[in-house]
Amino acid sequence: MCSSMFINVRLSCLASLCLGVAALQAAAGSALAQSAVQDADAAPGALIMPSAPIGPDDLLNITVYGVPALSRRTRVSGGGDIDLPMLAQPIRAEGLRPTELEPVIAKAFVSSEILVDPVITVTVVEYRSRPITVSGAVKKPLTFQETGKTTLLDAIAKADGLSDAAGPEILVTAPRKEGSDEPGKTTHIPVEELIGGKRPDLNLMLTGGEEVRVPEIGRFFVLGNVTRPGEFPIQKAAETSVLKALALSQGLSPFASKVAYIYRDEGSAAKRLEIPVALQKILDRKSPDVALEANDILYIPDDKHRRMTATTIDRIVTFGAGTASGVLIWRR
Repeated sequence: MCSSMFINVRLSCLASLCLGVAALQAAAGSALAQSAVQDADAAPGALIMPSAPIGPDDLLNITVYGVPALSRRTRVSGGGDIDLPMLAQPIRAEGLRPTELEPVIAKAFVSSEILVDPVITVTVVEYRSRPITVSGAVKKPLTFQETGKTTLLDAIAKADGLSDAAGPEILVTAPRKEGSDEPGKTTHIPVEELIGGKRPDLNLMLTGGEEVRVPEIGRFFVLGNVTRPGEFPIQKAAETSVLKALALSQGLSPFASKVAYIYRDEGSAAKRLEIPVALQKILDRKSPDVALEANDILYIPDDKHRRMTATTIDRIVTFGAGTASGVLIWRR
């Protein structure tokens, strides 16, 4: 009988103990939830960005669970540090990912005897340390922050693609090395091979700080005695020549000179070169074709002797026709 009563008492105590533990767990959960709500109120609108190394001018949201007074948003200084309340020394944040910065902050609070076992959460609200600039012949030039894995094609896509004036290559300039005054290395990327996927290695991985520039396509000009004078794009420099220019301008007019001229700038308009071109010899395949460069002006002058001869012949023919019909017509 006594034994049975003793067992019942122990079971009753064990049940009470279990209920007490459950109550403690519920209270702890409620406190944690309340703390999270308070922390959220301390930093409203926090936006979690993709995890990437922190840099100068990045905006961080630092949450200390249970201590709303220490939870705040702070911007990383130009030197890469952050200042937190009640900590005498700044904390180095540059180069660390948010999950790597959390234990550093916790250790600082513990070593300063401010908190015993703090729970820290760090999120990046805004990146400013990893800009990528896309400019030139794109539909929407822009600067954006690299927050993950960004390729060259991703950057071009963010700029809504290349414009119709885009040239045959893209220039990618790497960021300047820290402590160096020399500009970063510039890589020339052929557009056709990049877009066509012929060389996947050309789709560079961008890490932030790069400048992507798309130069406009070069152009040349055809003036003078051609059917359609105008401005024409240079698709490929090696394939742009006098004969191609004549084809694009729909051929020579009847009184075109046998000698044409290419006007080419040598650094400035004051140093413009005049290059004679034996046009008739090129057409007769007795002389090689001449290459044109961007901004060249191909000028085909008037053959005044041929025009004068044609005018004289026209007058003679008109005079003969007029006398034969009994009507004399004279043109000046």
